[in-house]
Amino acid sequence: MDYVMLVGVGCLSGVTTVLFGFGGGFVAVPVVAAADASLGGDAMRVATATSALVMVVNAGFATAVTPRRVLLALRGSGLLLVLLAAGGAAGAFATRFAPGGLACWAFVAYVLLTIADLLVRPGFLRPYSGGAESGGSETNRAETSGGPRPLPAAVGAPIGAVAAFLGVGGSVMTVPAMRRAGHPMRVATSLANPLTLAIALPATAISLASAAVPTASDARVHLVGLLDVGAAAALLSGALPVIAVLRRRPPRIPDRAHAWAYIGLLALVALAMLFLA
Repeated sequence: MDYVMLVGVGCLSGVTTVLFGFGGGFVAVPVVAAADASLGGDAMRVATATSALVMVVNAGFATAVTPRRVLLALRGSGLLLVLLAAGGAAGAFATRFAPGGLACWAFVAYVLLTIADLLVRPGFLRPYSGGAESGGSETNRAETSGGPRPLPAAVGAPIGAVAAFLGVGGSVMTVPAMRRAGHPMRVATSLANPLTLAIALPATAISLASAAVPTASDARVHLVGLLDVGAAAALLSGALPVIAVLRRRPPRIPDRAHAWAYIGLLALVALAMLFLA
C-alpha cells in the first residue's frame, strides 16, 4: 500500500472522526496491518500502536474545533477521563505481550458483538422515548426524559483497556453509551473525541517507549518504538484537512440515518479485518 493510498484512507478517517467519533482507529488498524504485513505476527501490534498516535492527533484536533457548548456536556467527568487514561495505559501495555493473531480476532469479535448489541438492544436505533425517533426531529430526545445522563466513571477503566488493546479508541463503546444516555448522534459522536483522546495519549506514550519489532527486509517500514511513523504521517496528512472542513461546515444528517450509518461502518471494518485474519 503506497503513500497516496494511505493519504486517501486518511481522508476517510477524517470523515469518520467528525461524523462517527472514530478518531481513526477503526480505519487505521486494518489499513496499517495490511501495509505492514511483512512484519508477520507483529503487524497487528504495530497497527494498534500506530492507530493510537493517529487517534491522538485526529481526536485532539477535532476536540479543539468542537463548539464549547457541546463539550460542556462533559462537565463533572474528570474521574471518568482519569480512569479512561488508566485503562488505556493498561491496554497498551498488554498489547506488548499478546499474540498478533489474538488481537486481530478479538478486534473482529468485538466489532461483531457490538453490531449485534446495537441492532437488538433498544436505545440506539430505537430510542426509549419520543425525541429523536423520527428523522425530522434532531433535538435531544432527553428533553422529554429529564435531560441526558452522564456516563458513570466506573466504565472508564474497562473501556480504556479494551479500546487501547484493540486500537479502536473507545468510540465504539462511548457513542452507544452516550446515545442511550440521552444524547443525539451528532452530540454523542462529538463527545467521543475528547474521550478517545484520554485513552490514546497514554497508549501512544507506552508504544513510543516500547522496543521496536524486527522489520526484516522491508525498508518501507520505519518504526519508532512500535509506531510506523511513515504510515501515521500519511494518514494524518489526509485526515486533518478533512476534519477542519467538516467541523466548519458539518453535514446535516437525520438522527436515525446517522445511527444506521454508524452500524454500517462497523460492519465494513469487520469485513476488512476478516480478510486480514
